[in-house]
Amino acid sequence: MKKAVLAFTIVFFALSGAFAQIHTPVKWTVATKKLNNNEAVVFIKATIENGWHIYSTAVPNGGPIATSFTFAKSNDFALNGKTLEPKPKSKYEEVFKMDVPYHSNEVVFQQKIKLNGNKATKVSGTVEFMACDKSQCLPPDEYSFSVTVK
Repeated sequence: MKKAVLAFTIVFFALSGAFAQIHTPVKWTVATKKLNNNEAVVFIKATIENGWHIYSTAVPNGGPIATSFTFAKSNDFALNGKTLEPKPKSKYEEVFKMDVPYHSNEVVFQQKIKLNGNKATKVSGTVEFMACDKSQCLPPDEYSFSVTVK
């Protein structure tokens, strides 16, 4: 009898996990613009479902997971400054006991790069972010990107 209950429990959880939906309220796109032969900008855009938000890159210590960018090292380009973002909104969050900067709906982050040649350059990396709505936060997630500057 114990084996039957155990087998039923395993099958139940396996099936429920197979039918569970993974909620992805943030969609990412990446584009580039060559400014001149020596410089380009990488645009990393987050489109965020209504009612959800992601946090700014400048979250104070003790707050939620900030959005962060990691770029793969390359001999073809160098980062020119920090990743820029538009001015975020801010709200007091009781759970963190502080004002927390965030973005909703849509946000475009920009990273300037210095090109080390006049050829097509591949820029790749990852974005780490955390999406929340008014009642829950999803675990931190990563988006890997790759784009070519022509």
